Amino acid sequence: MKISGFTFCRNAVKYDYPIVESITSALPLCDEFIVNVGRCGDGTLELIQSIRDPKIKIVESVWDESLRQGGLIYSQQTNIALAHCTGDWAFYIQADEVIHEDDLPVLRRSMEQHAGNPNVKGLLFRYLHFIADYWSTNPWFYHKAVRVIRNNGEIESCGDAVGFHFKATQQYLQSGPREWLAYSGARMFHYGWVKDPKTMLEKKREQASVYHGANLPPAAAKELTGDAFRFEDYGILKEFRSSHPAVMKARISPTRRWGRRRTRWLNWRFYREVARRGFRG
Repeated sequence: MKISGFTFCRNAVKYDYPIVESITSALPLCDEFIVNVGRCGDGTLELIQSIRDPKIKIVESVWDESLRQGGLIYSQQTNIALAHCTGDWAFYIQADEVIHEDDLPVLRRSMEQHAGNPNVKGLLFRYLHFIADYWSTNPWFYHKAVRVIRNNGEIESCGDAVGFHFKATQQYLQSGPREWLAYSGARMFHYGWVKDPKTMLEKKREQASVYHGANLPPAAAKELTGDAFRFEDYGILKEFRSSHPAVMKARISPTRRWGRRRTRWLNWRFYREVARRGFRG
């Protein structure tokens, strides 16, 4: 059984993505790792080259600015990396995602278990979404997503690269028959919202252009005003008390909490969100 890892990135230095930690967290599981680096001038390519692991294969690309609508550029760039994967399984990890070392053995066992069952097209991960700092998670973001797919040429990234579909029919894997997917037993630590508020605002502005182009909705435009991002839900986020992936230690150690927070159980806004979106943990 051969396992290919793959990802894409651009402006990883400018927007402070933990791309090195992301790649190195997955490398022990992978026989090869494809990194599609979009052309940029912030040193992202040199950062990836500095990892210096023989498993890594770098592919350089130029972003198609005409795809700046609905986040389609993300799936297009993901599929460029996927096209270079030669493994039986392809393990996708985005530039702001990290897998815990404790979960690598169970993930490998899951791949081995389902390798001979062609009905299983992908493996699901449980998600932890960190917001503002490394002690706060948002339980209302999506709880699961496919991050391992059977690499037989039938499946590709779709939409804004959150999930995958069949090329021929465009049937989304997560809305298909239950036998298409199995749980991997692994967690994905998503750190895309843990940034300096000024960097976070710049990242959100870039994302807004990727999703909306020049037609930015008024609500989105309002969110992007000011000189720093406002983590308005901070007071009702869920406390995280477990361990982070070891590769994140150097990044986490010098940081501190974004702000002070009472227990969410004493915050009326928490109950308003539970009534609106349900209790998600």
